[in-house]
Amino acid sequence: MSVAVNFRMATQLTGSRVLLWSLLGRLPNAMSPIGTLLLVSRNTGSVWSGSLVAGALAGGQAIGGPIVGRLADRRGQRTVGLAAALVNAAALVALVAASEHGLALGWQIAPAALTGLSVPLVGPLSRSRWVRLSAGEPELTSAMLALDGIVDEVSFTAGPALVGMLATAVSPSAGMLTAAVLSGVCATLFALHPTAETAATAATGVPIPVHAQSQSAERLFNTPYLLLMAGMALLGACFGSVQVGITATTEALGRPGSAGLLYGFLGCTSSIAGVATASLPARWGLPPRLRAGTALLFTASCVLFFADGSLVALTAAVGFLGVAVAPQMITMFGLVERTVPAARLGEAMAALVSALILAQSAGTFVSGWAADHFSPGAPFAVTAAAAATALVLTACTATEHRFRRRHSTPPAPVAAKAASPAA
Repeated sequence: MSVAVNFRMATQLTGSRVLLWSLLGRLPNAMSPIGTLLLVSRNTGSVWSGSLVAGALAGGQAIGGPIVGRLADRRGQRTVGLAAALVNAAALVALVAASEHGLALGWQIAPAALTGLSVPLVGPLSRSRWVRLSAGEPELTSAMLALDGIVDEVSFTAGPALVGMLATAVSPSAGMLTAAVLSGVCATLFALHPTAETAATAATGVPIPVHAQSQSAERLFNTPYLLLMAGMALLGACFGSVQVGITATTEALGRPGSAGLLYGFLGCTSSIAGVATASLPARWGLPPRLRAGTALLFTASCVLFFADGSLVALTAAVGFLGVAVAPQMITMFGLVERTVPAARLGEAMAALVSALILAQSAGTFVSGWAADHFSPGAPFAVTAAAAATALVLTACTATEHRFRRRHSTPPAPVAAKAASPAA
């Protein structure tokens, strides 16, 4: 089947409305890190302070992500997603209030950490939801993950761009308050949509077979999955360091409001690459795609060293880096679906994202220190080091044999799935 046919089937399976809630519900996750960095850096006058608070937010998500994912697998996405969305919205408002009133850094770190702990995980939970809905049909599962990857990249593009525009036109706090509204409204609508599954029943109303339920007791952290977590963590270190590098460099160039727009441009080129990834022939397996994508990531990270002298050069280098991002993420999420028990897919997706976020926090922390003590372009050295490590890791481990399918996803009849609420 062609990519267009698969995408059309995927859209019919889920419905356009829930895809809209999924997109808008992810925006706060894309807006909060750069928004926090801009907000706190402006109010304190220190990129280091902004990096510290943004790192606390990312660290909170790294801890809370797997917990939210596990609870969603066991108790259902509806209840857990709703609670997380409401707490997240309140924490974002508290963070803005603490920063705008100039409270001590500790009082800003606390709501930032709570914001991270309570992120509704719309992305990981949607991937788990789509995989279960398309279970038993590899092409449809692949199309769903690719479609979700594009939604992810659109949010990744729009979120920082929206924060950047609001920071320039109004103030950084306006961007964070917008994120709070989106989390409280759209993430809630995503959680309450009929496609939300309980721990034991898919959205179609078809019970998940007993053998699939028994997989919940199986080991999640096998060797292939741990390798994927390591790869995603290295990608997160690239994200964190690039984010700080862009912020520090645009400030040094006298264009601080451009930081969010540039980070959004990275997401734009990444989205285009995501569409291209979905068009690749099936004979080009996921491990070779991962190796090629990592090589491209390393090449692009080296280009950043020559891009801190002008806004035009920085824009071109950041756009080139974005081309390597979506293929990496889509490929790794596809490999996760092969390697973990079906009943723990939500937890596995969340833990993978948490690995990315934790490493992003570490990359932000180290890069903020480097920017303050060396030069605005120093964070890009962290990017190149992380990409080089990822290249060595994938060259040595990313093989078809290592990532062969270990667990079958429980099949769900197409007729039953077609009857599911998709509006």
